[in-house]
Amino acid sequence: MFRLERKHPLTVGSILGNMSAEAIATFESSLDEIGVELVRTTADEFASTLSPLLDAPTVGTSLPFETVSLPDSVDTDPSIADLEAAATGVTAAGYGIADYGSVIIQGGTDGEEPVSLYADEHVAVVAASDVLPDMDATFDQLAEDIRNGVGQSIIATGPSATADMGSLVTGAHGPMDVTVVLLEDK
Repeated sequence: MFRLERKHPLTVGSILGNMSAEAIATFESSLDEIGVELVRTTADEFASTLSPLLDAPTVGTSLPFETVSLPDSVDTDPSIADLEAAATGVTAAGYGIADYGSVIIQGGTDGEEPVSLYADEHVAVVAASDVLPDMDATFDQLAEDIRNGVGQSIIATGPSATADMGSLVTGAHGPMDVTVVLLEDK
């Protein structure tokens, strides 16, 4: 198990207070619109929920939730060759953005960015209490993160896609598939 050490000072009294069912419903709807599956789980059911989402070889980064962890089959210290060969990458998402179905991947020493980008599928784990309603709230939180010394962040919205050379191609600059696991009781 990993101890919860938040990278940002999100508290119950901050930005949202208690996450509303409406914001979670908006997040779910936004994810559906961009072709991203949302899987809800509790801490008790996390392992059995995550397992069928992982295609080997799987790489990942430590999750910042004290009640859940990645299975031993997930390589949390991958080499460049491991990243390139990975079918699935699992990371925590610092936040979810309800209006867009986006997740914030916060860069760190564990390699969150390459783990989220190299594998064909990215599984992002976000706590329900870390889903923000909109971009205004997200930028406010990111500004607070910067003031507190948190490093860079990526706003990721769905699978990588480009039509630069004609037809739409997924997976050109990142994952072909994205699944968001919503941890309802971290």
